[in-house]
Amino acid sequence: MIQQYKIIKTEKQYYQYCNILEQLVLSNKKKDIDDIELLTLLIEKWDAENLPQIDTDPIQLIKALMQENKLKATDLTTILEVNKSTVSRILNYQKGLSKKSIRILSTHFCISQEALNKPYRLKNEINKKFKNASLMNTVKKMEEGQVV
Repeated sequence: MIQQYKIIKTEKQYYQYCNILEQLVLSNKKKDIDDIELLTLLIEKWDAENLPQIDTDPIQLIKALMQENKLKATDLTTILEVNKSTVSRILNYQKGLSKKSIRILSTHFCISQEALNKPYRLKNEINKKFKNASLMNTVKKMEEGQVV
């Protein structure tokens, strides 16, 4: 059933093509293989140009996922089971993501934990000694005789 597909230019068209692709894949008919391949290419092109990339810093990724899912910071307080202040500090690069938060967010948004467990710079004076948030959860090697 080869249709005439076009390059995706709107979000509405994107979701239409995703639905068509899903139906074609579920039907599992050999005659639909060309349509499946073409729709996959068109959807991947849209994704690459419009969706957050995994290599973005974790906070930007969270903000993009929040926007995509129409969530507000107050929604994250419920998801993470933390107060508004903590969410605000995380989203403003003042507090690093805890391992628990990474696990919860990766499960909630159906993304890999690795996407959120990446180094990024903090802006908080208190945590300034940590060059980036990834160091907050690591064991630091101390030189012999150094006082902590």
